[in-house]
Amino acid sequence: MIAGLLLAAGGARRFGSQKLVALLGGEPLVRRAAQVLAATTDAVTVVAGNEAAVVQSALNGLAVQFVENSNWSSGLASSLVCGIQSLPADAEAVVIALGDQPHIDPTVVRAVVARWRAGGCAVVATRYDGVQGHPVLFSRELFGDLIALTGDSGAKRIIEQQSERTAYVDVAAPAPVDVDTVGDLEGLGG
Repeated sequence: MIAGLLLAAGGARRFGSQKLVALLGGEPLVRRAAQVLAATTDAVTVVAGNEAAVVQSALNGLAVQFVENSNWSSGLASSLVCGIQSLPADAEAVVIALGDQPHIDPTVVRAVVARWRAGGCAVVATRYDGVQGHPVLFSRELFGDLIALTGDSGAKRIIEQQSERTAYVDVAAPAPVDVDTVGDLEGLGG
């Protein structure tokens, strides 16, 4: 079973309000990202923190598990830990994506999963025009390493440590836009 983990707990300080519920094409950003993971993985867990109830309401009706990270302000690692600890016991791997990237390409997620299923790797990362981005898949054997993360850094260190066991899905296009500001959203037509 391949789990999806959507990180949606940040403070949205640069946006000025809870950006994850801002509308793009009439739909909350976080909902768009969650729908892609739900269509490409077997079970989705969404980790929210800042204004968690508002984020959860934007996901009403979707088949996702919702987990609240009460320690979200301590940094990204706390959301990864919270999410990994809540994954189903039969999860063989996890695909991690970001709630503020509403244009995750389902084809790319499927390619990441397919590359992992082909074997020979513990991590599958996405590279857009040569730059590493999301989604990233981690095999169950690395869940302990993910749970040991601290601070405001993500799992990049684990990818670097596992460089010989990391495969890449190369995409000849720019990475999906992270919506960090109102201008980012307006640039997407929101």
